[in-house]
Amino acid sequence: MRYIMESSDETRRLLVQERTGNAREALLLSGLKPGDRVLDAGCGPGGITETIAELVGPSGQVTGMDLSEERLAEARQINRRRPQVRFCQGDVRRTGLADASFDFTWCQFVLQYVADRPAALQELVRVTRPGGKVVISEFDGFGLLNWPFPEGLRQWSERFVEVVTRTTGFDIFVGRKIFTEMRRMGLGNVRVHLLPQHVIAGAADMAMMLDWETRFSTLEPVVAAALGGLDSYRAMCREYLQLLADPDALKYSVLLVTEGTRP
Repeated sequence: MRYIMESSDETRRLLVQERTGNAREALLLSGLKPGDRVLDAGCGPGGITETIAELVGPSGQVTGMDLSEERLAEARQINRRRPQVRFCQGDVRRTGLADASFDFTWCQFVLQYVADRPAALQELVRVTRPGGKVVISEFDGFGLLNWPFPEGLRQWSERFVEVVTRTTGFDIFVGRKIFTEMRRMGLGNVRVHLLPQHVIAGAADMAMMLDWETRFSTLEPVVAAALGGLDSYRAMCREYLQLLADPDALKYSVLLVTEGTRP
């Protein structure tokens, strides 16, 4: 599994994303409750882990797992005063955790990077107890839902997504695919909650602008050559940032939170 967004600023960016998103609402909608034993698979720097710990309370248990030791070090620091939380290094495809260990398994913004998604889903099901919940939270069509959307910029944005997908395996449309995959794996009571990931009616704030600038600069070495070269790539990135800053434009992204019950 290749994490394509790694940069010197990634921990900060992830924490902002985790703490300003809809994770709390998604967790409650999908049935998280006090006392649950929870796996936060792909926990990053632990921003959502702290929300889970708050919701399950002192009678619950939370295990945060991530591939990155750097992210785990930050997560341990953030959650250092929560005795019900522990962290371990692991891959969502091969966690090394015991069968049926958790009442509720949560995974957000991870499967978009995983080429062998069925193997990862199967592993998340395996570590969840029979009757427990597996919950996958992913965006769908991120960055493509804008209006007005100048035709040249729209075409470039779609090409940008195509190049990123082809060169890295990153799947921007993963959110819509989880429902079918859970059903085919035999999970029960599969439900989908649709939430806004962001709604920018008017000019984006500085945090959102910085988030997109970081995305574009991090992906530049990967995709610029296939998008007309460095100068052309940077020019189109500036045009997209101008769209984000346009006070008359609407920009939004959806979050699909899919839950299923292990039989």
